[in-house]
Amino acid sequence: LIKDYDGGTMMECYVHPSISFTRIPEMLAAQRKFILSRIRLKANSTRVYDPLPQGFNPNLEGVSRANETAARAMAIPGMVEAGWTMADLMSATGQGKDIDRAKNALRSEMLSIVRKVEEQQFAWPFREPVDTTEVKDYLEVIKEPIDLSTIDKRIRKGDHYKSKQMLFADLMLMVNNCKLYNEPASTYVQCAASLEKYLGTLFI
Repeated sequence: LIKDYDGGTMMECYVHPSISFTRIPEMLAAQRKFILSRIRLKANSTRVYDPLPQGFNPNLEGVSRANETAARAMAIPGMVEAGWTMADLMSATGQGKDIDRAKNALRSEMLSIVRKVEEQQFAWPFREPVDTTEVKDYLEVIKEPIDLSTIDKRIRKGDHYKSKQMLFADLMLMVNNCKLYNEPASTYVQCAASLEKYLGTLFI
């Protein structure tokens, strides 16, 4: 089928010889029926449950206020059998987006803190892990080694730090490790003291 338009581009429509275009509604109906039959072999969502009793009030003990809506929905008979999860429901109600937004904001704030620490002149001993091939007794003294690059990786990984307080605890562990291993009059301990003082300005 060719159409010609004045001042336009010629167009072509190909009619496939093996397709009965007059039976398209029937073909689509048959395909839909087949797909639904295959779904029923796997799905548990075809079971019909009794209506919820009047005043339906599931036990939400131990559920945080932020998760109440999703938990209430999950308590409805058939929700679990139909394949729903708390994460699905929280995402559907917008709660998941709020949680993701809060996590991203916390991650950005913690990365900003680490960058500020790394930029300080006294941060040079803490930027990378202690080379235990050179400092052979380090792990005998320090049981929980930590450094800025490790902290950065933990933040970027996503779920290690649940709060700024947890980040502060690791930064102070880094300070205390330095003080524990090195001589009090050493440059390293002086850097640790400066870092400790600086952290006080970041975590008020």
